Amino acid sequence: MTQSDCIDIHVDTQYLQDHSDPQAGRYAFAYTIFITNKGPKTVKLLNRHWQITDDNNQVEEVRGPGVVGQQPVIDPGQSFHYTSGAVLRTETGTMQGSYEMQAADGKLFEAAIPPFLLAPPHTVH
Repeated sequence: MTQSDCIDIHVDTQYLQDHSDPQAGRYAFAYTIFITNKGPKTVKLLNRHWQITDDNNQVEEVRGPGVVGQQPVIDPGQSFHYTSGAVLRTETGTMQGSYEMQAADGKLFEAAIPPFLLAPPHTVH
């Protein structure tokens, strides 16, 4: 099992109707990411990379250090979660990406963030 296989990532999303303005092409979403370290080594989240794609196939790339101003250290068997947001120009879209992680032994690895849907509840069947 590779180090990246030891990182479990789960996402919950929420449409933010009060922060959206469909007539202006503004659809706001919150997403909560749960990162669980199922491996034997402590890891640190160093950087994030997102690909945010709207229904017009417009892709926004986001790269930067940490998440929500933190570079969390996650011990074996522990989890870290945070909530952030995204704004789309279309009613639905997707997000996916990766976290650059560092194991306690100094080795760097990528933990994939599987694609997830951003959509108001009425569009999901």
